[in-house]
Amino acid sequence: MAPFSYATPIRLASELAWPEGPTLLADGRIAFVETYRSRISVLDPDGRVRPFAQVGGGPNAALAGANGEVYLTQNGGVIGPWRAEQMRPPSIQVVQPDGRVEVVADRVGSHQLRAPNDLAFGPNGWLYFTDPGGAFDPVARDNPGFICALKPDGTGVLLAQLPPCYPNGIVVEDNGDLVWVESYTRKVQRMSGGTISTLCTLPENCTPDGLKISARGHFLITGCGSGTVEVITRDGDHAGRIALGKVPTNCLFAKGGLMVTDGGGPGRSTAANNDGALWLVPRLSLAGQEPFPGHLDAIPP
Repeated sequence: MAPFSYATPIRLASELAWPEGPTLLADGRIAFVETYRSRISVLDPDGRVRPFAQVGGGPNAALAGANGEVYLTQNGGVIGPWRAEQMRPPSIQVVQPDGRVEVVADRVGSHQLRAPNDLAFGPNGWLYFTDPGGAFDPVARDNPGFICALKPDGTGVLLAQLPPCYPNGIVVEDNGDLVWVESYTRKVQRMSGGTISTLCTLPENCTPDGLKISARGHFLITGCGSGTVEVITRDGDHAGRIALGKVPTNCLFAKGGLMVTDGGGPGRSTAANNDGALWLVPRLSLAGQEPFPGHLDAIPP
């Protein structure tokens, strides 16, 4: 594999309240969640961060839809032991182009959602997402995890119930296979034809959080504990890392490089903080896989 290259990371924004799950809007702005502020924010072209939608609870990741809407995972209002002032039922929410915030689904089949985390559309139009089953607790580890999906008509599908492993970031490969990371086990997992296999296990100090996929099939995984973005090949080999520092939570191919959200702290306190930041890793020699467009027809009118 040819080595990848990048330039020194640039901090684009600071004083963010646990930013996560960035997405590229149709107008070129970057939207991301600020979990501690219970909202989606946007980075405007002038470099300013502005509120986009107040959604309550604990939004965990955002994803732009095909018709101008933004879907998000609502974990209910948790980061470790922190709880939001206004809790919300765990669900998949949508922010309509007119600003309305609606609940798309709070269950899939008989499974009541517990703490949805990350989401991605697949080539079949399904919206896939992880549900770690509760707040992150690496000591007790008593929450089973779930891999879920919503069909365009709103029908929910429970694809897998997992042991306590905290499934976190998720992507869909160009052939429709699912790949996700598990924060407790540090494993990178693939589901192909209903069968789950382990691609690799990340280093002990690397607690994986977010995940994106390159056009060459590489997985870029943010490591909260290691302060790095790990680069893993399609076959599970370690291809290198981007040293960022702090607490990288998720990433997005944009602006000619890689945008990285940074929580700023470990997220192990009952108190919120605004120590987070948004970084750009410029001139990255890996480009992103073109995202699959998606829209759920079952959105409330």
